[in-house]
Amino acid sequence: MTVAPILAVLGAKALFLMYLWLASAIASAELSKRKGYGEKVGLGTGLLLTALGPVIWLLIPAKPNSRWAARRAGRNPDEVPAGTEAG
Repeated sequence: MTVAPILAVLGAKALFLMYLWLASAIASAELSKRKGYGEKVGLGTGLLLTALGPVIWLLIPAKPNSRWAARRAGRNPDEVPAGTEAG
């Protein structure tokens, strides 16, 4: 029987899908943190919605005092006043 090669192929696909899942969670967490919503919200979105998580966070508008808004306005994102970002 050829059961072992079939399971090996299935294992490789599962590993790559897990990498995609984790990468989308990391990207969603980073995007939501930069947009001023906090890292946990983005992490949950990325874990639950996989590849849609980062796309959703690209569409959600940034809070006015976030690093994302500062960079878009041409300001130094490190000069954002302390306590104005969620996090």
